[in-house]
Amino acid sequence: MKKTIIVTVLVLAGGVLIAFGAFHYFSKPQIKPGKIANPSSANALNPKKEVRAVKETITEWCKAMGTVRPRTETRIESQITAKVIKINVSPGSKVTKDQVLIVLDNRQPNSRLDQARQALKTAIAGKKQSQQAVIAVEAKLTQAEADYKRVQTYYESQAATAQELERAKSAFLQAKAGVEHAREAQTGSQSQIRQAEEVVKETQIALGYTLIKASESGEVLKRLVEQGDLALPGKPLLILQTAGALRLEAYVREGLIKQVKQGTELKAVITTLDSTTTATVDEIIPYADPQTRTFLVKATLPPIEGLFPGMFGKLLIPVQELEVIMIPRATVRHVGQLELVAVKDNNNRWRSQFIKTGKRFGDKVEVLSGLSGNETLGY
Repeated sequence: MKKTIIVTVLVLAGGVLIAFGAFHYFSKPQIKPGKIANPSSANALNPKKEVRAVKETITEWCKAMGTVRPRTETRIESQITAKVIKINVSPGSKVTKDQVLIVLDNRQPNSRLDQARQALKTAIAGKKQSQQAVIAVEAKLTQAEADYKRVQTYYESQAATAQELERAKSAFLQAKAGVEHAREAQTGSQSQIRQAEEVVKETQIALGYTLIKASESGEVLKRLVEQGDLALPGKPLLILQTAGALRLEAYVREGLIKQVKQGTELKAVITTLDSTTTATVDEIIPYADPQTRTFLVKATLPPIEGLFPGMFGKLLIPVQELEVIMIPRATVRHVGQLELVAVKDNNNRWRSQFIKTGKRFGDKVEVLSGLSGNETLGY
């Protein structure tokens, strides 16, 4: 009895669900079946223009990513340790050769220069004293030599004793030694003058280092120091792009490096400027990065308006040439994810043909399948 009741309840519940579903279905507005024109019907397709599907030979390219850099980049550094007093340029400033870029504290070099000049004056005065000393001792030598000769004459005529001759000879020898010593002192004073002059030159050069000038005309790319900072030898202060062309430095994978030679002209794409130009390879670094397995290739770019160092670019390396079927992009119709073109058959009737497209080349597109070439297309 219980089983009969349960079955009855289930049947009733099912009936209610079916009735509810039927009511919901028929109460909604119905969409009428759509009609699609027969693709093979001449009336379904009525193109206004006709073109040919043609076979073309295209070059497959490999894109090597790179960065635009100046052909000549100069790092401006200090030759001495000194405080930065003044900076006359900023990034983007145009500079000329020998223009003062940065002024350093010159108090210490000035002090050293004053000391060196004073030492030079002292050496010059010492030279004058040594010259006078030489004149004095040479006079004594002349007198002592005359006395010695006179006493020697007297001695030979027995008018002077041997003791007097010995005293005259000793005075002569002492005067002669004095002259040699004075002349050595004079030579030493001359050496001191030359040394003092070199010190003056060195301090003048050091003082010149406090004015950091541009070695060539160009443009300031980066400023790496601020007023009040300490400039140190070997520490870059400015990055200067000297006058000259820019170039694209790109990393080419090692499998393609044989196809890149010095002097080769390659296509270069500057993405930001939407510009494609020709770059000439002028340098290949003969070392492969062991991590990326790439070579650094540097290609000179022609002048391009709006091109600046640091911009992103691509160097196109030819890989191989392929024969593909190309058609105008305007001939392709899209139905959902399907691609169709109108093809004229041998009976001059239009029919729709399913195709699959590949890469785009301007206003044309590559056909991967669906056409064999030389078909007449309409759009």
